[in-house]
Amino acid sequence: MVDSQYYLPNDIGISALDCHEAFRLLSPQEKKYAHYLSRAAWYGGLVVLVQTSPESANIFVLLQRIFRKQTPEQLEDVAKAAGLSSDEYQAFLVYTAGLYANMGNYKSFGDTKFIPNLPKDKLEALVRASQAFQENPTAMEALWSSSSCLIYSLEERQKQLGLGNKGITTYFSGNCCLEDAELAQRFLDSKKLSAYNTRLFKRDNGGKPCYEVRLASAVQKDCAVDGECESSCGSFNFEDKEFIVKRGDYSPLMEKVCHYLQQAQAYAANVNQKKMLEEYRRSFEFGSIEAHKEGSRYWIKDKGPIVESYIGFIESYRDPFGSRGEFEGFVAVVNKAMSERFGKLVSSAEVLLPKLPWPQEFEKDKFLKPDFTSLDVLTFAGSGIPAGINIPNYDDIRQSEGFKNVSLGNVLAVAYATQKEKLTFLEENDKDLFIKLKGPSFEVQVGLHELLGHGSGKLFVQDDHGKFNFDQSKVVNPETGEKVSSWYQGSETWDSKFSTIASSYEECRAECVGLYLCLNKQVLSIFGHDAQDAEDVVYINWLSMVRAGLLGLEFYTPESKSWRQAHMQARFVILRVLLEAGEGLVGLEEVTGQDGKPDARITLDRSKIGTVGKNAIHRFLCKLQVFKSTADVEGGRALYEGYSTVSDTGGHNFLRLRETVLLRKEARKMFVQANTRISGENVELVEYEGSAAEDFDKLLQKLAVLEMKIHRLEVNVEVNMGYSDDSTLPMIPNSDSQLNDSAGNQNTENKPTGRPPGMF
Repeated sequence: MVDSQYYLPNDIGISALDCHEAFRLLSPQEKKYAHYLSRAAWYGGLVVLVQTSPESANIFVLLQRIFRKQTPEQLEDVAKAAGLSSDEYQAFLVYTAGLYANMGNYKSFGDTKFIPNLPKDKLEALVRASQAFQENPTAMEALWSSSSCLIYSLEERQKQLGLGNKGITTYFSGNCCLEDAELAQRFLDSKKLSAYNTRLFKRDNGGKPCYEVRLASAVQKDCAVDGECESSCGSFNFEDKEFIVKRGDYSPLMEKVCHYLQQAQAYAANVNQKKMLEEYRRSFEFGSIEAHKEGSRYWIKDKGPIVESYIGFIESYRDPFGSRGEFEGFVAVVNKAMSERFGKLVSSAEVLLPKLPWPQEFEKDKFLKPDFTSLDVLTFAGSGIPAGINIPNYDDIRQSEGFKNVSLGNVLAVAYATQKEKLTFLEENDKDLFIKLKGPSFEVQVGLHELLGHGSGKLFVQDDHGKFNFDQSKVVNPETGEKVSSWYQGSETWDSKFSTIASSYEECRAECVGLYLCLNKQVLSIFGHDAQDAEDVVYINWLSMVRAGLLGLEFYTPESKSWRQAHMQARFVILRVLLEAGEGLVGLEEVTGQDGKPDARITLDRSKIGTVGKNAIHRFLCKLQVFKSTADVEGGRALYEGYSTVSDTGGHNFLRLRETVLLRKEARKMFVQANTRISGENVELVEYEGSAAEDFDKLLQKLAVLEMKIHRLEVNVEVNMGYSDDSTLPMIPNSDSQLNDSAGNQNTENKPTGRPPGMF
């Protein structure tokens, strides 16, 4: 029997993201702007298939071909005739929906692989019986042969994403290890190149390693382009190793992104939007992160747009080294009522920031008031949809020019709803209040996390000219009582310096800010909570965090002693900090459930949150900020990895508790998004049912149809992947000659040796 964590359950929760009213209120110009931005986002989102695993793109193409020829209803008849039970066909639909929702066959939240919950021979029977296979057996056979083994493979390395022998990654070739990633980062720093839009390939060149850095771009020429004094591309010698920098990664998709950004430009509301889109287009055309940064500057200046969007290689959570960004594009419409609350929080920021536990010198010289809006998502293309966003992620821009905060209201409205009987690890007398206030308390936490968490704190920097942004002769480290002795130099950034722990460490810092400041009555009042209601919101917010810390154990892999999800690692760290605080603040007990199976109970003494709890977070949060500000990687890593340790010793057996968490886990919900289409001169919103009241079979059928329509783009962007198991990455081929792997090797076992007929 395969562990259930590698399946998506047939009763997985599904929710529709309602944006009907917000879209209806848009003007015809705004609707067209939103439509073309959405097309750009959906095309770019297909990049995530290539960024996830070697097989994801081929699985996607296989499923696309099947659903283009037959509806889910028609396929159900085919499945029955092929010997599949109703549950097995339902499992096929769930797997299909999961692959589209995650843009690959690894979970976007947790990075573990998921496989179909039906036998391989049954899935093969359905594929071969499909109309798509009957009409084009050569192409379909090639797709099935190239992906079928990997669809089901749960070899140790393939169970999760990771670098080297710890997992699968397509940001690096399979023969890369941590030392290669560190070497490449030093090279990129020396060339003042960002890693955000790159992948790294390592190959042997006459017994000497050669590294190829690929920039995502529509153009493939490696000469200098507009804005470059000299080309970033070419061959370079660095630390006695050869590095080659090339353009053209994901070229066909980048071309489509550029095309639709240009279409959207015609409907932009102002000059900032037009210049923003022009710079984004230049970035995706030539592979320039500097152009994307320039576009982000215009984006920051575009205050209070009705249609908000951001697109590019954004979050580095899934790069095992923590420097390369996954493609993401969203389009959303402002929710004015909720945005008004966030506006009040922004106005209070300068009063609230001094209440954080670090000295004034460790805070930014000036708080740059950002836009902070609540948005209803129309389109979110990528591997998953967050509840809130703080962007851009470029440290130099965030520190001195500003940023924006976004809370995704229609995600918050449905993401965290749960049934009482499915609510685990809480005492019975906490459950009703938890269900009632989970949403409102999380709204407060998201607001504080994004605005005053990610938006706070200063990085001490000495630039290339030797100039400091702080007085190094006076600023004292509050942890040591001595003058600050370390800082960021030149092109060093938070991500490049703290690398593998950067994302989770920063999420932990932001979560702690949320916990700390939610105790402030002014904050609670802004969100409409006073008196007893305010006390209850604080209690549920802290209780949610403690429970999330326990739930986070699902995302820890004991075999590699690694965490697969930045936010959940952060919450486990906070649980450890609060348990360590003692004095009965948090209780964590292993018990036996009513079903006779292992269970656990979390308790929180609400009378001690404002004393014991606040003091514990105060001390820990100050340490986090000091290590971050001073670029003290050694100290920060020791602190964070210490609290991240999962063991079977000490006061709690966390390895055993992990088994209990896995036993009782609830699958993460999938979201049904709306779609847009041009009808004459108008843009129509196409919506799909997401009600849990519907029969589940019909619900899954509609979800499958939805995802098929979302990705049924104007041209066939199907991709065939050429790769070898150990030395190369998947890539989108531009010609038949590129079907061999990037190192010039060819591995034909269980893989097509050429492009299947009919593929573009």
